[in-house]
Amino acid sequence: MSRIGKQQIEIPEKTEVTITGDELLVRGPLGELKKNFKPEVVKVEIKDRIISLAPLEETPFSKALWGTTASHIINMIKGVNEVYQKKLIVEGVGFKSEVKGDKLVMSLGFSHLVEIDIPKELTVTAEKNNITVSGINKELVGQWTAMVRSKKKPEPYKGKGIRYKDEVVRRKQGKKSV
Repeated sequence: MSRIGKQQIEIPEKTEVTITGDELLVRGPLGELKKNFKPEVVKVEIKDRIISLAPLEETPFSKALWGTTASHIINMIKGVNEVYQKKLIVEGVGFKSEVKGDKLVMSLGFSHLVEIDIPKELTVTAEKNNITVSGINKELVGQWTAMVRSKKKPEPYKGKGIRYKDEVVRRKQGKKSV
């Protein structure tokens, strides 16, 4: 039994949720989000501004998708009402980041600049060594932020690289001289 899937999801005011076939559309004050689901596995019902989900079969696949579907719907409803935000810190001597047009340009100690295209759905700001990524789609914000971080992960000796704001980098002790 899915603990998340069993719970009923309340639709807040100024938010509209519609289901057409296998597509779920959520509209709110900040925009709209669409997602395709599998109606042959999980049944989604909307009654009196409350969404309830139920698996159609008792298979491990349908039980797994039951909670996942509920989490996606909760994230979509929250996203159209408030913005998701992730912050990155670029740490290192000579490491810089700036937004030029629709690209994030970073100097990360390589022989070349690292340029990353910014999706239209996201808002990215870079001030000094802080990068802020915000948008209404939680999945896209997290995925794009992780991709930026993967360009130069923090190393354990000096802590240089790109890390999340709340991430703690475990430092290792360097070589000891005799």
